Amino acid sequence: MSYAGERLINDADSHLMELPDFLSAHTAASDQHLLPVLGASTTGQFDPGDHVGAAGHAAETVEKLKELGDQITRGPKWHDALGAFNGPERAVALDMLGFERQVVFASFCARLIFEAPAEARYVTCRAHNRAMAEFCDADTRLIGVAIVPLDDVQQAMKEITFAAELGLGAVWIAADAPGGRSPGHVDHEPIWRLLAERNMPFILHVGSAPLQIPKAWMNDGYPDRTTARGGAEVIGSKDLTVIHQAAQRFISVLVLDGVLDRHPDLRGGVIEIGAGWVPDMIRRLDHAVDIWSRPEPHLAKMQRKPSEQIRDQIRFTPYPFEDVAQIVNDSWSELYMFSSDYPHAEGGRDPIGRFDRSTASLSEAARRQFFFENFQTLYPAVSS
Repeated sequence: MSYAGERLINDADSHLMELPDFLSAHTAASDQHLLPVLGASTTGQFDPGDHVGAAGHAAETVEKLKELGDQITRGPKWHDALGAFNGPERAVALDMLGFERQVVFASFCARLIFEAPAEARYVTCRAHNRAMAEFCDADTRLIGVAIVPLDDVQQAMKEITFAAELGLGAVWIAADAPGGRSPGHVDHEPIWRLLAERNMPFILHVGSAPLQIPKAWMNDGYPDRTTARGGAEVIGSKDLTVIHQAAQRFISVLVLDGVLDRHPDLRGGVIEIGAGWVPDMIRRLDHAVDIWSRPEPHLAKMQRKPSEQIRDQIRFTPYPFEDVAQIVNDSWSELYMFSSDYPHAEGGRDPIGRFDRSTASLSEAARRQFFFENFQTLYPAVSS
């Protein structure tokens, strides 16, 4: 039996673990000098070690990992997990997990691409998208996520089209003001229209904004005080408390600029940034439109309230430690999705069990939405 057993579960967040040549192996020799040094990001607890240069795990290692069976989530993490950096291995891991579909994100590339010099940005994102498509070609259940900066509208549209032709199912974007413009700027209308027409959701994932707060906020005058940063975790306690703010700002501005209202077929996901903040954001947006519709007349032209737009078009993944039932009861059951974070350690050893407990007081219909159906509304093009 698989980890999911007989249950229907879609996984809205998993990862591949890049090796140092992940980008360079998918870039022309003439453009190699533009690529960031990916190996610098795969150090410390993420060090690929003996896996560097390998196409996958050794055959005997694969057989040993397969012995985990329905205990696969309790096995090794990071590069040592089954299917961490090899697509055919991930297909085997997916059999053991038992998920109907699984979305796949990179682990290290996003900030390298979003922060790359302008001349390298789109070369690097294309290399990533080719590599992601190659990984996900191993199994039709895998939904690969492209990375596309939106700063240059024409380049962005070209890369979105290319990603769709590769078979990738979503587009990871930065939670910044692209090119120094609001995401609702008139110049971006072709991007949102293209994503809607292609049935490709835009994704804000952890990494869409810097993970850590500025160093000044860490200066507390206690030199002996330690932080979780750089040890078992990339972020610390202070980072966690504000990690959602960039995504909240992006979604809020997108709504207030009328993008979701103008493009009702556009879908978006906010992944691995938690969800406890979502009900308050929805209330604030409705209040903003109610209060400012007279001094800002464009708000009065909305066909649907912000809360209705988000309910129809945006989905979120809670953290395993959050009280999902409370969040649902404070908003709507349509908004939230299950995620495993496989093979990252943050997903824990039993993500289904943790989310089972945090959704226990919900109705069976709401639990089915969380574990299966809400995913299908975010990915309609691949869920039929």
